[in-house]
Amino acid sequence: MNMKTSLRPPSVPLVTIDPYFSAWSAADHLSDDHIRHWTNKRCGMVGLILIDGKPRKFMGRVGLQDEQPSDPAEPEVLEQTGLAVEPLTTRYTFEGEGIRLEVSFTSPLLPDDLDVLSRPVTYVTFQAKSIDGQSHQVKIYLDVTSEWCVHTTDQVVTWDRHEQSERLSALSIGTVAQPVLQRAGDDTRIDWGYMYLAYPKSERIRSAIHSAAGREAYLRTGELPVADDAAKPRPAGENMPVLAAEVDMGRIDAEPVSQFLMLAYDDVHSIEYFHQPLDAYWKRNGASFQEMLLSAADEYEDILQRCQAFSDELLGECAAAGGEQFRDIAALAYRQAIAAHKLVTDGSGRILFFSKENFSNGCIATVDVSYPSMPLFLKYNPELVKGMMRPIFDYAGSGQWAFDFAPHDVGTYPKANGQVYGENKLEYQMPIEECGNMLLMAAAVCKYEDSGDFAKENWELLSKWARYLLAHGLDPDNQLCTDDFAGHLAHNANLSIKAIVGIGAYASMCSLLGMDESAEEYLAAAKAMAREWLSMAEAGDHYKLTFDSPVETWSLKYNLVWDRLLELGLFPDEVAVKEVEHYLKQQNLYGVPLDSRETYTKADWLIWSASMGTRSQFERLIAPFWDFLNETESRVPITDWYDTKSGKQMNFQNRSVVGGFFLPLLLSKQTAANGH
Repeated sequence: MNMKTSLRPPSVPLVTIDPYFSAWSAADHLSDDHIRHWTNKRCGMVGLILIDGKPRKFMGRVGLQDEQPSDPAEPEVLEQTGLAVEPLTTRYTFEGEGIRLEVSFTSPLLPDDLDVLSRPVTYVTFQAKSIDGQSHQVKIYLDVTSEWCVHTTDQVVTWDRHEQSERLSALSIGTVAQPVLQRAGDDTRIDWGYMYLAYPKSERIRSAIHSAAGREAYLRTGELPVADDAAKPRPAGENMPVLAAEVDMGRIDAEPVSQFLMLAYDDVHSIEYFHQPLDAYWKRNGASFQEMLLSAADEYEDILQRCQAFSDELLGECAAAGGEQFRDIAALAYRQAIAAHKLVTDGSGRILFFSKENFSNGCIATVDVSYPSMPLFLKYNPELVKGMMRPIFDYAGSGQWAFDFAPHDVGTYPKANGQVYGENKLEYQMPIEECGNMLLMAAAVCKYEDSGDFAKENWELLSKWARYLLAHGLDPDNQLCTDDFAGHLAHNANLSIKAIVGIGAYASMCSLLGMDESAEEYLAAAKAMAREWLSMAEAGDHYKLTFDSPVETWSLKYNLVWDRLLELGLFPDEVAVKEVEHYLKQQNLYGVPLDSRETYTKADWLIWSASMGTRSQFERLIAPFWDFLNETESRVPITDWYDTKSGKQMNFQNRSVVGGFFLPLLLSKQTAANGH
């Protein structure tokens, strides 16, 4: 399905592996701006093409200045004629001088093959063909800068060339200091490990390690330098070093000719877990980085076919479940949802799947980030949801965590050594939020695996958190919930729903485990609480923001969707019906606000709330979010927190919560299973 994307993405995913190995084009054309890390800092990558000796640029900026499009260093641009963003691949098309060039970036995040998903490799494929009936000589040049392996460009780097095998060659660059897993924080880039540009050995591919200034020499002469730059080590920003490859496509006629390169990153160790370094999942059977690169190259054809089949199927499902605009949103969100995590294994071989709170404080394994992201992973591989939850269970059961409710996080990425949020003071915690989230996630895993085993392993903590909700959940005290930017709120009606469905979720796990008495007790309690909720939140044609606020207040009751997904039957259908009709009356230019206090919204909660309506209500509620993505001036990887009037980002970007956008696929599968 080579669909041309009509959506103009605010930022286009190119390399999407993990919170460090991440590169985006935050512009309308691939050649308008430098390629950027998700933190908006530059990680330069340049693409040039020689057509019958004429130089044209198709990617990045040749000069190192940030803002001078008329910079004399910039060569003429090959016209970009198309962009298609599919779940696993971004495809650009260019035309000029008698040829068509397609440049694709594929990050094979296949959810049913975690070995491939966790490999730190993105394929860059070039396909060229003649479109004017003549033949043309074509050469393509690509380089990546030292910016990919440093936090700041004053860090000193060195580089190397590797003959990986008789089939593969590679160039690498990394810091001299190699401060592995030392820097923790939010607005950070990796400054350990090694950036690689790798390619299949061939007469047609040459490479060089030179400097960004050498791009101009290449444009003039059409030749790479004969020898690699020997002035090493040096600071990354000094006569900026680049790893470059030239692909000679040869004589191009009407039949397309194709070649690929690989961008890869060896992070040495990925995560610090209670003071132990853990490695990426792909290493768990002892493969070396070199062996992994070789497998990635050898399996290129097969992997690309699998990626295409996966993308086509997912896009078809999304269009069927929610329409074409939903399909566009899902296509853009897919890689972001996975690559805002790192997949590792611990000493006993268990999967741990760590999210990073990107531009929302840098916390690792945050429960109320896992909860919204869960739908995508429930659909394809519930083991990944367990991988998000295990660090929280480990920490809460370790004796380090003092409270009788669930933690918020286990540290600051990439250090998972214990919670940091709110300095661990009681008044800054999210007691009902995180207990409810953990119970709902555990119950969802059990439902989608049709087994109570995972709950059984963690039964003591789940039971403790269910008791907490029973005691405190119906009418929440003044506390934070996941929407903590809105501040403390007492008697929060949507948070109360989370507690009620959380208790219902616990009841469903009790019955899976054959604990019928407890199941009946908790289900009866949840039903009684739901009845009380109805009278406490009632406001005529909708339900209130808080139990004690005036009737004109309202909020998105996004937690209600789990009553339907877990088939708990706690709330009457009319609650969702009334709420959704009311949301449609509150729409601004770019969507329904989160609640009646402010004009900002949360995109994940908007899609969850919309999915409680009919198909036509769903499409009407998400159309303004499509417009936001298409029109916003905030050129960043999808932000989930933005203003519905101005269309500007509030904060947060490239967060894993966009996995929640896939919730309608769970509902449509359920509807099909129930024969509706």
